[in-house]
Amino acid sequence: MLRYGIRSPAWQDGPLWAVLAVGGIPLMLGLLRRIVRGELGSDLLAGIAIGTSFWMGEYLAGTVVILMLSGGQAIEAYALGRASALLGVLAQRTPSLAHRKVGSELKDLPVSDIRIDDLLVMFPHELAPVDGVVVEGHGRMDESYLTGEPYQISKVPGSQVLSGAINGESSLSYRAGKLAQDSRYAKIMSVLKDSEQRRPRMRRLADTLGAIYTPVALALAGVAWWISGEPRRFLAVLVVATPCPLLIAIPVAIIGAISLAARRGIIIKDPAVLEQAGRCRTMILDKTGTLTYGQPRLTSVQPLAGFEHRQVLGWAASLERYSRHPLASAVLSAAHQAGLVDQETEEIQELPGHGMKGIVQGVKLSLGSRKALSPAQQAKLPKAQSGLEALLTVDGQPAACFHFHDQPRPGTRSFLQHLHQNHRFRKLMIVSGDRPQEVQFLAEQIGMGSAPDAIRSVTTKLHAGQSPEQKVALVRLETALQPTLYLGDGINDAPALSAATVGLAMGQNSDLVTESAGAVILDSSLRKVDEFLHISRRMQRIALQSAVGGMALSVMGMGWAAVGRLTPLQGAVLQEMIDVLAILNALRVGMPPGRLTDYQAGAETRAPAAPRARRALHVGYAVGGKDD
Repeated sequence: MLRYGIRSPAWQDGPLWAVLAVGGIPLMLGLLRRIVRGELGSDLLAGIAIGTSFWMGEYLAGTVVILMLSGGQAIEAYALGRASALLGVLAQRTPSLAHRKVGSELKDLPVSDIRIDDLLVMFPHELAPVDGVVVEGHGRMDESYLTGEPYQISKVPGSQVLSGAINGESSLSYRAGKLAQDSRYAKIMSVLKDSEQRRPRMRRLADTLGAIYTPVALALAGVAWWISGEPRRFLAVLVVATPCPLLIAIPVAIIGAISLAARRGIIIKDPAVLEQAGRCRTMILDKTGTLTYGQPRLTSVQPLAGFEHRQVLGWAASLERYSRHPLASAVLSAAHQAGLVDQETEEIQELPGHGMKGIVQGVKLSLGSRKALSPAQQAKLPKAQSGLEALLTVDGQPAACFHFHDQPRPGTRSFLQHLHQNHRFRKLMIVSGDRPQEVQFLAEQIGMGSAPDAIRSVTTKLHAGQSPEQKVALVRLETALQPTLYLGDGINDAPALSAATVGLAMGQNSDLVTESAGAVILDSSLRKVDEFLHISRRMQRIALQSAVGGMALSVMGMGWAAVGRLTPLQGAVLQEMIDVLAILNALRVGMPPGRLTDYQAGAETRAPAAPRARRALHVGYAVGGKDD
């Protein structure tokens, strides 16, 4: 026997020593490595408890601590497996073989061997292995898995192909534009994997709490030993103080939030946004594709000299039926109402920022901006009107002007009011490259203008004609005042998304490979924005419940151990029960609640429900550099 009644190991303790060798030694070595690196976190208590228990001969108590930590890590691994379920589904859908055409022969090859400019053939119902451009064939492809939009896209020579899209009934030949690892589908998987591996600031909160919790626990254990003269009280306090709620519950909550968001069509690229979103008090909104629904109406067609209304509308519709641009549906709807029939189109091209090009019955057509014309040609055009505009050219000569008004998303007004009332946003801003008339037109419709029925009790500002550089400067200025959330389409707003506290990209135009956005909403829905905010708030609430609640229960148990009411083994069992409660509570984050949003789009009204003082309503208006 040793001093203080500490016994020497006996043969009956062999299984307990085996647990120490298999589980405890790796844990202790990992702790020593962190100590050498100066990383003194809350797991220091667990290491001291394990070492002290075996030094004092309390092998069973030490074994329970080891099993407690190992069991907690197993629960975390289980949660990680649930969060990774979406990755498994994506991996199962990843094509492994492609058909490369060389001359008149087809050769199967691994997708990893595809090179840029390879000519590939997709059979019906196959998945596109890489991004590219159609060179032969006509058909349709289902891109809903990538874009969130529940419809198929027509494909003709010149159309873009996205990896992961499902081919329709016809075979298509297309030219590979990217390597497999650089294509969109691979980037989605890369983003999801990266989001689970990043360590957000919320996890570092556990280390902050541990920095306070650890010395308090050590001090209490030391005082209990000093007053009582019983070393087992020191060990009992440490065993109860083992901080599994800090070590495991918080990351389990974060992983659960990532999993829940993924199932709701929200890709969390940087888990830190889950913590930061709840602190944001300013929301900066892009206009086109964000506040607007993406279905503008064709309000007028102005044929130029020598052309007729039905003629130019039919030509424009023949081009636009192959386009994914928001203006395309407006042109097609107008042509359908006029009873026009689509004409066969060849050599279709749609380049970002350059509009549509193609050949219809031997006539070269283009549909885009007047900026593509020479100054002499622009001088002959009608004066620009408010709203959006597209210019049709025939063989390089202007033929007609099409004017559109973009419509706000249904429920936008009530959504903006909801942001203030339910998420404590105090300032709402529109930042757009569009002309002031169009921004003001939209603002009046959604309650951010100066009309009597404008949204009350919130600061609103409009910034029109902003260049990308001006957007970034504006976002940085607002972020310096208070945390900001920037909501945009993820393409033209990349610098501004990066400059905000939280960058949130949304809609089918969102580019998931852009590192600027912290999260991406695949569906073009304001309701999904509300779901993201609720997932963030719920994750923080449950994570703090698990951590602080577990610590509070541990402190109570430490008090009982300090006065001799708990043995080390009883303390280990009690702490195991506390840990299980904390971790199970954290697992609730990944379980969908009954309601994940309280936003009611149908509750939109043109006027406030009750008269109220118009306090804190400031409508600012700024005009910047150039149009979109």
